[in-house]
Formats: sequence, C-alpha cells, structure tokens
Amino acid sequence: MFLTPFQRFESDALRLLNAFTEPIARSPFGAPPFSPVGLIVVETVGRTTGKRIDVQLAAMFIDDFVVVSTIRARSGWMKNLTANRQVRYWLRGKEHHAQAFTIGRGFETPEGLPQKMTCLAAALRQHSELFGTGFAILTPREIAS
Repeated sequence: MFLTPFQRFESDALRLLNAFTEPIARSPFGAPPFSPVGLIVVETVGRTTGKRIDVQLAAMFIDDFVVVSTIRARSGWMKNLTANRQVRYWLRGKEHHAQAFTIGRGFETPEGLPQKMTCLAAALRQHSELFGTGFAILTPREIAS
C-alpha cells in the first residue's frame, strides 16, 4: 500500500508514541479504577499473517462491556477483529478474554450483541457513517453468544 509523506509521518509518530505509552496502558494506571474511560491494549490476530498484533485503543467501560475506538480511518485492527472475534485485552494490569463486535463504515451491523448494547451499537454506527471512525464492543466470552 502506498502511503503519502503525511501518512508515513503519522504512522511513524504513532508507532513512537505507542512504544512509550503501551507499558502505561498495560499497567493498572492506563485505565484508572474510578474512571469510565482509559487506555487498553487489545491483542488481535492478523487476518492475513496470523501474527499477534497489540493495539492501544481508547476505551469506555459500561458494566461488563468495553467500547473501544480510534480516530485513524486506516487502522487495520477492525478488519482483524472482524476476521477473528476472539480477543485478549489488558485492563488495569489484568488480562481479559472477550468477543469483539465491530461497528463502522463498510462493516456489517453486529448481530448477537446483548440487548442492552444494541441501542449503543446503533448510535455508534451512525457516528461511524458520519465521521469515518470505527468502534468495537468487547463482551466477556461467558456473556457472548
């Protein structure tokens, strides 16, 4: 894939920033316990390579669910989550297992979400269509269908 000079700069800058912030995101301080938002590290599996890929994402916590997002339209993490919905993520220093439901432009509307998350998924889908952002809802595996 051809990258413009700005896209290459953006990619390199984010890679450098991520190298610094990933240890913080994996620690108990990445998502403070009394805050509904924070950073987490999500481990995806590359859809073509099969390799593990760690991605830092902004997260919002709703009950047992985690809503993750990034503003970069070129991020491949959503395609990876769509290809393999079983993921691991690190929240407040602990590893968790989840099933991911992706929401975004060019992605199918997720099916199988618990009832209380369906309305949120519809609102996130509209945001994705308007602004090109992508989201995923991570559900605990024992809840996910």
